[in-house]
Amino acid sequence: MNKLFEKILAFHREKGGTGKLYNFRFIEHKKGYLKLEGEFSSQSLNPGGSVQGGMMNSMLDDVTSLLIIYESGGKTYPNSTNLHSIHHRPLFLGKVIARAQLLKKGKNIATVMGEIYNSDGKLATTLIHTMVLSKTLNKLKTK
Repeated sequence: MNKLFEKILAFHREKGGTGKLYNFRFIEHKKGYLKLEGEFSSQSLNPGGSVQGGMMNSMLDDVTSLLIIYESGGKTYPNSTNLHSIHHRPLFLGKVIARAQLLKKGKNIATVMGEIYNSDGKLATTLIHTMVLSKTLNKLKTK
């Protein structure tokens, strides 16, 4: 795995609440695209036994943000202005694939699409994340 991305994930786990939840593992990155493996634990389930929709949104909030943070070298932090989600099918306990794809990035605002795929490779959730781009407040040591 890329050393910078590993530092960003470690920082995310240490400083962020959700960074501890999803057990992200790097799979692939290319400009404007990030693919991670994530995991939903029993704490993310609703009383019906499927993953609570807000937990899916939270995972995609993280994945789409991590794309921006990584591509800025840890110098930019995204502040959400809008999260629009569509839940196509239920998810259950276990591992999933989460992807982020940059749709548009300007000087101050970016829009990123996130998707979660279930263990059968079927699309479960789509999220459009619009964010204001700010300088990082917490200093991530990238060297």
